Amino acid sequence: MFITLGRFVAHRARLILAIAGVVVIGFAVLGFSVFGRLLNNGFDNPKSGTEQAQSIIIHKYGGAPNMMFLVQARHGTVDTPEVAASGEALAHRLSNDSRFSQITSYWGSHLAALKSRNGDYGLILATVKGNDEKAGDTAKGIQRDYANLDTAATTVRIGGALGTDVGGQVGKDIARAESIAVPVTIVLLMLAFGSMVAALLPLSVGVVAIFGALAWLNVMTHVADVSVFAINLVTAMGLGLGIDYALLMVSRFREELAGGSTVEDAVVTTTATAGRTIAFSAVTVAAAMAAMLVFPVYFLKSFAYGGIGVTFFAALGALFVLPALLTVLGPKVNAGKLPGIKPGRTPAAPFWGRLAAVVMRRPAITALPVVGALLVLAVPVLHITFSPPDERVLPKSSPSHQVGDILRNDFATQPNAIEIVLARAVPDPAVAGYARGISQLPGVQFVDTSVGGFSAGLRTRALEPAPALARAGSERLRVFSGLASTSTAAQQLVKRIRATAAPADTTVYVGGWTAQIIDSKHAIGSRLWLAGLLIVLTSFILLFLFTGSVLQPLRALLGNGLTLAATFGAMVWIFQYGHLSSILGFTASPTDTDMPVLLFCVAFGLSMDYEVFLISRIKELHDHGAANADAVVTGLGRTGRIVSTAAALLAVSFFAFGSSHVSFIQYFGLGSGLAILIDSTLVRGVLVPAFQRVFGERSWYAPPPLRRLHARVGLADVGPASASAQ
Repeated sequence: MFITLGRFVAHRARLILAIAGVVVIGFAVLGFSVFGRLLNNGFDNPKSGTEQAQSIIIHKYGGAPNMMFLVQARHGTVDTPEVAASGEALAHRLSNDSRFSQITSYWGSHLAALKSRNGDYGLILATVKGNDEKAGDTAKGIQRDYANLDTAATTVRIGGALGTDVGGQVGKDIARAESIAVPVTIVLLMLAFGSMVAALLPLSVGVVAIFGALAWLNVMTHVADVSVFAINLVTAMGLGLGIDYALLMVSRFREELAGGSTVEDAVVTTTATAGRTIAFSAVTVAAAMAAMLVFPVYFLKSFAYGGIGVTFFAALGALFVLPALLTVLGPKVNAGKLPGIKPGRTPAAPFWGRLAAVVMRRPAITALPVVGALLVLAVPVLHITFSPPDERVLPKSSPSHQVGDILRNDFATQPNAIEIVLARAVPDPAVAGYARGISQLPGVQFVDTSVGGFSAGLRTRALEPAPALARAGSERLRVFSGLASTSTAAQQLVKRIRATAAPADTTVYVGGWTAQIIDSKHAIGSRLWLAGLLIVLTSFILLFLFTGSVLQPLRALLGNGLTLAATFGAMVWIFQYGHLSSILGFTASPTDTDMPVLLFCVAFGLSMDYEVFLISRIKELHDHGAANADAVVTGLGRTGRIVSTAAALLAVSFFAFGSSHVSFIQYFGLGSGLAILIDSTLVRGVLVPAFQRVFGERSWYAPPPLRRLHARVGLADVGPASASAQ
């Protein structure tokens, strides 16, 4: 199959390049128009109680407060006449703005929850019309129009527009990350290849991958919601996989030329060996990305779309465009020699071969300390806590972050109430009885309803007029507490509310920030086993088809498990505990519910990428008659430099996102980069040789029925004799 592909490309190289050029231009035109179609949210399960409550509130009540105007008194308190006049004037101006459906101000309601403990801050809660995405677009204009609201008596900060703030920041961060990653990558590529021409080849695959994936995402936006955050994965993986695949192909091509092969034979052998490895690698990576499709949140689905697309197009570029370029270039692949670096140097790396030899002489002494170190790194995972992203993912200089900090530190009651929606009209006595019971739950300070307010079981004055809380055959109750929204106590309160008997003949939906935390954790936790099972099964099957062994897939899965455990532990230590926060400029906070899943799928897929790179060469040597020990030492010696160089370059692409001003993007970038480095060094360099030494020839074992199955359906690594295989 791959021999035929190699010959096909070698005989039609210029035609393939011409077609590829036209196609890439089309991808670019289609791809660049995707940015206007991407969405800023996608962290919630659309079928959750939170989303059902929010949908009813938006359609029947104009929405819940989603923007805050925090008014600070320059002198005195918010009740000082000149401060109050300034606050009332702003509230009046906002009330006359048609983009808002509802305005609730401290000066209009005198609600204690909208006033800070010491009286120097007052809040105006605003509800921007439309669903999350429409409200986000509107909020951008509002932020521009109300950019300077300070007066002689007050200063004003705008908060609450999280999706707008994060989405706008991500666009800037992608440009910044690429401005860092691309120049550094080009320099490292020139050092790795030793020639200008060879160094540019990975970029050709990267261009095909990125433009193709952007065009694919554009197509997907017409049939599904797609998050803007998927662009981070597309750019990092597109460049990274282009480097990985090109390093493997170009190194093998050079090796074949150095062994005396003609250009055509070198291309055919390279495609039959390295090309086969890339095909298996791409399928394995794409399968890991596809596991995110099982989750109901479109944030993760979007990364699946982007990951599958960028992997597919990277493989196409590596299997068609790159061999065509190598056919046209021939020996000129080494042109553009850099001073002091031999352009055609062999990929063999004595260091990695010597390391493998040392490990295989003393597998326990070398492997156990590595396993111990990885397990120690994993310890912080035992204390991980989760929450959807809030304004703390933004830098401290962001007004939204500043407003959130003030609300947490200076206000006795959080203004973001727990929202309860009764989906059908309920008699007033039933509403009152239900609200009275809710008001008596631990942690509840006040329940606002259309039939009055309730506190500790007693009726009092309502904060909102009845029409604002009873519309179109539904009832809306707002529950205020003094509990931090992310606290365990607040989550227990939401669970108690959901467990409280509802009025007859109605359905109750509970929403708000705390309910969203609970529903987000459930959306991930309830599907996590399925995603893990799919990844494990597909990886096992693909590695079995690739190697013909049942022990090699098990060894790879265990190695990936250690890598991921250590990476997750390090990320908890950094981002949840707050270590390195002063360097990276983030605020310590609970782990975003979606990030471990994303990191797991991406890191697992890329780890399998390097697994296939390494084991393919070892298996090739073993199949050509080399003893197991010799195959491991020689195979690692010949692929160690490729794997480590590819990993270092891919890590640069991900580490560049550490420059982001959104903490969960930093988490994703640093976590992915760290996992890649751990896997390509400690796991591939130490644990793989140790395993091969302990199990010896048995490491290639498969039961007879599976051996026969592999002989029938496994893609054998056959092709022209290769001088380098011996």
